[in-house]
Amino acid sequence: MSSSSLTIELALLGFLRQEPRHGYAIYQALSAPAGLGQVWQIKLSQLYALLGKLEEAGYLAATIEPQDNKPPRKNYHLTDAGRTAYLTWVQNPVLHGRSLRLEFLVKLYFARLEGPDATAHLLAAQRAQCRQWLAAGQEIAQAEEARGRRYSLLVHQFRLGQIQAMLAWLDQCAEA
Repeated sequence: MSSSSLTIELALLGFLRQEPRHGYAIYQALSAPAGLGQVWQIKLSQLYALLGKLEEAGYLAATIEPQDNKPPRKNYHLTDAGRTAYLTWVQNPVLHGRSLRLEFLVKLYFARLEGPDATAHLLAAQRAQCRQWLAAGQEIAQAEEARGRRYSLLVHQFRLGQIQAMLAWLDQCAEA
């Protein structure tokens, strides 16, 4: 699995960071209305497919637990590769503004579980990324204004406003 893996795949590793779990327990944690259930939902069948993909990639290992009168249960736990992939993912900012609504909110959820230092690190890294977007966008807006491209300038001003709102929200997160 490459570093461009889907958020959901790497986020699933976060559910196993503290303890091994079976698929349905992960699904319940993922679907919790007071947690990530506010941000995204997936079907149980999709979850099991993703767990299989993570196991195939070497990020998870599983043990089979026999159950009375039920099919055996697969309990998943992180491998060293999975732990490394998860920590790398949760510590780094998202690289595109459109990823802030889903991926960053998921990262923030897990960073908070890692503790205040991890949360502060992620917020600082994301603020730095947003400031880079803002600086680049301001240069583009100035160039568009100099060329007299009024509509293009309006589009870039809208994007700059979104980035400024992101920065203000990140500051609120840091204060909380």
